[in-house]
Amino acid sequence: MSDAAHVVIIGAGHAGGTAAALLRQYGHGGPITLVGTEPIAPYQRPPLSKAWLKGEADADSLALKPVEFYAENDIDFRPSVTATALNRGAKTVTLSDGSSLAYDILILATGARAIALPIPGMDLKGVLFLRTAADAEALKATIGPGKTLAVVGGGYIGLEVAASGRALGAEVFVVEREQRLLARVACETLSTFFKAYHEKHGVRFELGATVTGFEGEGGHITGVRLDDGRVLACDAAVVGVGAVPNDELAKDAGLECARGVVVDLDARSVTDPSVFAIGDVAHRPMPIYDRMFRMESVPNALEQAKQAASAITGRPRPAGECPWQWSDQYDLKLQIAGYAFDVDEVLVRGDPANGKFAVFHLKGDQIQAVEAINSPPEFMMGKNLILSRKPVDKAKLADPTVSMKEVAAVSAPS
Repeated sequence: MSDAAHVVIIGAGHAGGTAAALLRQYGHGGPITLVGTEPIAPYQRPPLSKAWLKGEADADSLALKPVEFYAENDIDFRPSVTATALNRGAKTVTLSDGSSLAYDILILATGARAIALPIPGMDLKGVLFLRTAADAEALKATIGPGKTLAVVGGGYIGLEVAASGRALGAEVFVVEREQRLLARVACETLSTFFKAYHEKHGVRFELGATVTGFEGEGGHITGVRLDDGRVLACDAAVVGVGAVPNDELAKDAGLECARGVVVDLDARSVTDPSVFAIGDVAHRPMPIYDRMFRMESVPNALEQAKQAASAITGRPRPAGECPWQWSDQYDLKLQIAGYAFDVDEVLVRGDPANGKFAVFHLKGDQIQAVEAINSPPEFMMGKNLILSRKPVDKAKLADPTVSMKEVAAVSAPS
């Protein structure tokens, strides 16, 4: 690919910001334009539900690079602008400010957006999401001692917000339509553990309950209405029931999408070789599991940024990585490696009562995923074993007196 090629990156989140920096690091000498909808430079998003809410971080401390980095590296950073149309034939992108960009290479890093509930009251002040720094700032200004926060959705983001809300002195309750927390993303052992831990910190739960509307006075939320008719009073509500990829630009331009832009192992669109898609908007191959999947995590954003930047600059394709993510709640560090696809056995190593254990999801004698609470060795070795596909001795894996190093060194009995 020509070193003079103009690379346009649509989306200035973790994926887009990293791709821009890597292109320069890998020696790309052509123009780079980075277009972002937010008014600030690319920043780390996971701390929004934790450090930002608690006043321990701000835009400067979370920035991926100092804002001066972009000008110093001849990256044309355009904040507060959205791409509105893509013409692949002419290789142009139309922006919300009326301007148009011509590209040789296009990277779509448009991310995902929070799902809005189709219920009355979603437009009330105090009904919030948590996807951006502006969202986090609005929530931080709303909650505190003497306030009540409602969290709609008992997933990882919802639980992190609940923990931060309690740290700020607010009363917190969580509404989850399933019968247990984390029902779509974690096993029952983990659900039970987190529910008890949050309850110990004063969080209340409404499980098996559906929010049918938000009540308000003077345009501001005052309560959450449940499907049984009850109205639970609150001063703010965070809706965290999942996200959908921002792939409309790609769809309208005729790129193949499947809840995300379909790409190959170089993060290149399977439809158009001059277009790449990375991060939350990409529907990508997962060779470990022999399937396609869309992932929402920082490690995935970084991996795909490396893949795209390597392909554009002619570097060898980076080695495949094991997908992973994490969640911080109170003094708990949850680290997750892999995905529990096609699992036929769940094995718990350690004692949840001690607040230090790991849950391994197995397919035969291969580890598909591990969820580790305050257990770094189990996470790290589990991650390596998922990637290597090496069979394990399940008896040794279940015995916490056997080190994970020894587990990794011993193959499964024949």
